[in-house]
Amino acid sequence: MNIPTLLLGRILLAVPFLVFGVMHFPGAAQMSGMVPSWIPGGVLWVYLTGAAQIAAGIAFITGKQARLAGLLTALMLFIFVVTIHVPGLSNPAMSQMAFMSILKDLGLAGGALLICHLAESK
Repeated sequence: MNIPTLLLGRILLAVPFLVFGVMHFPGAAQMSGMVPSWIPGGVLWVYLTGAAQIAAGIAFITGKQARLAGLLTALMLFIFVVTIHVPGLSNPAMSQMAFMSILKDLGLAGGALLICHLAESK
């Protein structure tokens, strides 16, 4: 296994999580509208998922708790797909954006699961 390539891959996967996680904090009020209305807490979930994404990015880069971070991150992304993006497909004005978000989150979840596999094989 090529270690520099592996490190670069982990860093490249971590960057979106770090950026998206940080973006949750100044944009929390606007993002809270994306939390399904049947889930109480609104803005609290935005802060919690932002913190989780930052923690995942750090874990992916450092390799510390990477397996757990990968599993939990993939689970979080699958929940986003089911509760936010799939329902968004029903709105014709937003369906293209919802579809792109589904693909983005599925791809990131796949990367997170690959991190799990790599952490297990150490």
